[in-house]
Amino acid sequence: MTTAAPSKTQAPDIAAQITYAMRTMGVAPIPRNYELFYEAFIGSNPALSRELAALGSRANQDELDAIGEQYFNHNQTRAMENVHSRILGELDALLRVLRQEQTSLESYNRLLGETYSRINSKSSNSADILRSAINILTEATGSTMAHGEETVVQMAQRSQEMDEVRRELDEYKRIANTDSLTRIANRRAFDEKLAAVYVSGTRPLAALVLADIDNFKKINDVYGHPVGDKILATVATVLRSNVRKDCFVARTGGEEFAIIIEGNTADEVQQNCERVRVALETTPFKNSKTGVNYGPITISLGYSMATDSEDAGELYAKADIALYCAKNAGRNRTRAYEEGMKKDFTKSWLIYKR
Repeated sequence: MTTAAPSKTQAPDIAAQITYAMRTMGVAPIPRNYELFYEAFIGSNPALSRELAALGSRANQDELDAIGEQYFNHNQTRAMENVHSRILGELDALLRVLRQEQTSLESYNRLLGETYSRINSKSSNSADILRSAINILTEATGSTMAHGEETVVQMAQRSQEMDEVRRELDEYKRIANTDSLTRIANRRAFDEKLAAVYVSGTRPLAALVLADIDNFKKINDVYGHPVGDKILATVATVLRSNVRKDCFVARTGGEEFAIIIEGNTADEVQQNCERVRVALETTPFKNSKTGVNYGPITISLGYSMATDSEDAGELYAKADIALYCAKNAGRNRTRAYEEGMKKDFTKSWLIYKR
């Protein structure tokens, strides 16, 4: 990893320290705020840490969201919330139309009942009653039909508006779950996918693979962030191209990626990881204009099988330990989690789920 790991004494208290810092600053305990403070706490983004520190004890949500938009595209989250509000508004309008139609039909049914009673009365002037009843029914039926036609038009309009809002919401969801640089799934989408692994309550035949570009900080320091961004995009393409189409691939951090593979045994997962690792190691990273060679670019991978963990949090922790051991053993290799592996600090996936 490119960031220094907290000490052993810090590890058990990471969530508590983040929670305390947020409470001290009066920050709401919502997921997008936890995401900001977690990144600041582990020190992976010094600029982000400085901006949060500059807010002091008077941080407000607008300022936090501005920082979130800059570093994590939190504006998409707020946009989705706005679309959600619009959907609720359209549903309310639709319910009003239906209630109006219900009231109209109830009034018409009452009128039918009253008219029927008058027609069946024993009044001597039954012919006048019948004529009057026919006139009343004719007028009421015409009014009810007109109201029904108006309701049909309003329902069609509302349906069209709901379709437009739904399409807009689908687009926001797609954008919100896509990493803007690499065009693969982002950490938000990864959180949802990882949480769904154990949704059935059983231990499925699935694996979580965590991957980290080796010595990426040096690449940024020597060649600059624009080159680093191009390398990240290429790495994402190589990962996506060398696993099955139904495998889930995401960028979960600066130079960190995750793959969720379903339906494969441990041996098959190992083969998949090695295929990805070798493919990247042999991919040329050369500037065609200047001739500068940035490669070779390598990654380390660690994985754990879902059958060996009770839940998503444990699965993430074990895969992260395996990745740490792969890095510690010399990088550019794949390691499977084994009992007895130890790591001084393991990122808790649960911190993202608060």
